[in-house]
Amino acid sequence: MGIILPLIPTTPLFLLTLICFAKSSPKLEKRFISSKFYKKYLEDFMKNKRLPLKRKIFLVCLATTMMSFPLIILDNIIIKILVVMLLAYLYYYFFFKIKNY
Repeated sequence: MGIILPLIPTTPLFLLTLICFAKSSPKLEKRFISSKFYKKYLEDFMKNKRLPLKRKIFLVCLATTMMSFPLIILDNIIIKILVVMLLAYLYYYFFFKIKNY
């Protein structure tokens, strides 16, 4: 989906896929975990809850860019407040909860 629709980053969709596979079938979960996509993007994060600083900064910049569109385009103040709160949580989570290596 992230590849088809460039506005959505692919990594969160891989995480969602893993969660759905884990709940549906151990065989499917094993197949997903052995895929090259999982190994490249998610394996280290899922095992150790850490990301390289360069990737972390890239993801935060990408998310900030994507989430700033509603701030510019929409006039609804409630949505703008929610987006700012979500961005604040994103920064908190990425910089204080996820370790660097």
